[in-house]
Formats: sequence, C-alpha cells, structure tokens
Amino acid sequence: MRVGYVQLKTVFGEKQKNFDKVSDLLKDVDDADLIVLPELFATGYTFTSIEEVESLSENNDGETSQFLQEIGKKTGAVIVGGFVEKFENKLYNSAMMVSKNGVIDIYRKLHLFNKEKIWFSPGNTKLKVNSIKGTKVGMMICFDWSFPEVTRTLSLIGAEIIAHPANLVLPYCQTAMKTRCFCNKLYAITANRIGTEKRGEDTFKFTGRSQITSFNGDVLSLAPSDREFVDFVEIFPNKTQNKNINEYNNVHDDRREEYYWNNL
Repeated sequence: MRVGYVQLKTVFGEKQKNFDKVSDLLKDVDDADLIVLPELFATGYTFTSIEEVESLSENNDGETSQFLQEIGKKTGAVIVGGFVEKFENKLYNSAMMVSKNGVIDIYRKLHLFNKEKIWFSPGNTKLKVNSIKGTKVGMMICFDWSFPEVTRTLSLIGAEIIAHPANLVLPYCQTAMKTRCFCNKLYAITANRIGTEKRGEDTFKFTGRSQITSFNGDVLSLAPSDREFVDFVEIFPNKTQNKNINEYNNVHDDRREEYYWNNL
C-alpha cells in the first residue's frame, strides 16, 4: 500500500482555509491508498467555551466529510482526519474514515487530554478495524497512544495499520510509537500539527514530527518539527501477520492473561 500523512499548521476556526491548505499540500498526489490528517485538522484545538466548540461541530455528513470525499476522489485514497462531532446533543473529539463514496466509519477519542475533558464527552465507540483495499485499518486519536491497551486491542482484533490523527504537545509519542508498533507487529501513521495556538488562558505548541512507523519499530518517515509537510511510503501490510519476535516468542501467543488481572 502507498500510505502517507499531511502535517498541517491549522488556522483556528477557519475550516475553509484549512481545507484549502490540505488541498494544496496534496495537489500532486493522485495514486495513494491511505492518507491520515491531524486531529481536529480543520477547526483548531484551543477552545475557550463550549459554545465555541458547538459552533464548529458537525455531523457525519457535514463540511468535513464532504471535503474528505473530494480528496478521496482526487487521490484515490481513503482519508482519516479529525473533526468536532455533534451526535445526540453531545460533542466528541472524533476521527472519520472517508472514501470517495462517503463515510466508512467514525471513532470517538477514548482518552481525553487536558481541557478536552471540559469540552468533549469521552468516546463511546468500541475499537474496531475496517477493511481498506484488503488491509485492516484501525483508528485512534492523539493521547490514546499513552494507553497501551488501545494499540494492543487493535492488534488483537486484526489491525495491520493504525491511523493516528494527533495534536501532540508532549515530546514522547514519536518514540513510544516505535515500541507500540514493535510490541504489536503493526504499522502506524501518526499525523501531527505544527505551530503554536494561543487562545484565552491556554497556549499549546505542537511538536510536528509526524511519523510512519513500521511493524518492527523502524521509522519509515519522520517530518520536521516546524513546517508543513507531506510524505508517502510503500508498506507491506501482509508482513504484520507474522507476530513472531524470534523462534520462541510471539507477541500474541505469549500473553498470559490469567495473571494480569488477579490483583485488580
């Protein structure tokens, strides 16, 4: 598969400007299979009120899904990108998986970071995988990386690739993803933001360094920390089917669940 990411400097609250940025960054791409965009790529991250969050929210047939469908038509790819979702009067930090034909799936962030706990309801969608051109792809969002249960669960249900939209401000994720991928024998595409967003009492500096990580822990692509960037690599998802580390160790078969939960 040919997979890639868009690393973006988002303009807060300006959806169309951010759509235009993505379109421009992908203007020469016409033969991709999977593209990952950052968390909340079209809205920005640093909210100052619940009313502001709601004003930028949409459902699964809103501006963002329509835009991603157009990108899918142009590139041939399935796109995963973050958005503010409103569903049944609740607001979620979500990611949608979209093809040229429409929305395939939506994932709601399980592990909210910092003031996200004020603005969003915690995710209530189970971790799952979808078949994309014969490859099983799961989704997680940003701070989910801190919980190894997420990547392990996705691995156990068959994920070969994890699409990982992010707005990273901590410096640890990129290194941690090497371990997450090695310990689960899968690929991950982490699409991050750059720049600083200062609004109200909060200032967030995003770390960039979007990354494609291989099933063996190797970094196949690493973006700079301070500029918008697009990159694509060829990967081989079938290689994730072999969960062996060596002749004697297997990351699934060696698990001893009967001892993990006894003391809880």
